[in-house]
Amino acid sequence: MFSLPNCPKCNSEYTYEDGALLICPECAYEWTLDGEANKVEDENRILDANGNELIDGDSVIVIKDLKVKGSSSSIKGGTKIKNIRLIDNPSDGHNIDCKIDGFGAMKLKSEFVKKA
Repeated sequence: MFSLPNCPKCNSEYTYEDGALLICPECAYEWTLDGEANKVEDENRILDANGNELIDGDSVIVIKDLKVKGSSSSIKGGTKIKNIRLIDNPSDGHNIDCKIDGFGAMKLKSEFVKKA
């Protein structure tokens, strides 16, 4: 027997089908099973400051000066970084792994870069 998923908004177990929609009677939230698959796929995408999707091997440009912990200098806005690697499960919000000339290996947040 196929069991319906709990409501993604309030986690109620009393969901029911109405055509292609799934409906929660407790909070009146409506969604589709296809929408859930797209939502999970969207969460795994990493976007730059302008909303462009980043992939491994892209080149990016830093959009503002970034202070570097433990260093007296900073990464200047406009610095181009080549061949980035994306981190799937960032624990601290830094989802880009790269090598910056003059600084070495470093992790960055995608919100401070734009696709080159």
